[in-house]
Amino acid sequence: MQHRVRAVLLTPHGTMLLIKRIRPGVDPYWVIVGGKVEPTDTGPEDALLREVREEIAGEAEIVRLLHTIEGGGERQDFYLATIEKWSFEDRSGPEFSQEGRGEYLLEEIPLTTDALDAVNLLPQEIATVLREAVARGGFTAVR
Repeated sequence: MQHRVRAVLLTPHGTMLLIKRIRPGVDPYWVIVGGKVEPTDTGPEDALLREVREEIAGEAEIVRLLHTIEGGGERQDFYLATIEKWSFEDRSGPEFSQEGRGEYLLEEIPLTTDALDAVNLLPQEIATVLREAVARGGFTAVR
């Protein structure tokens, strides 16, 4: 089973960092920072911190495991994390240099249900989890 980790990154500005994907022939969509757990990682949290460094040149602080999605031979763990500084221009992940992968744009999305409803966040299950948490005010104590 493929194991992936994702960081729901909350900023001091009351926003969440998402990556907008623009690929030829596909409507734009947004994803949460993260990727595959590699054999060299000491565990999922180590993999998550590595992915944040690679994808946005940032240092995150993990708060807790937020949600897990399993299916299709894959497990995705979504962690709630905070981040203070990042530099998308200094990213180093291998996917950014692969031909034909399309564009990656880092966006700060306000932590509101309206802002979440305005983007096509995938997978849909985590979009629903985040909308429900924001509606309940579930992230206010984290920042």
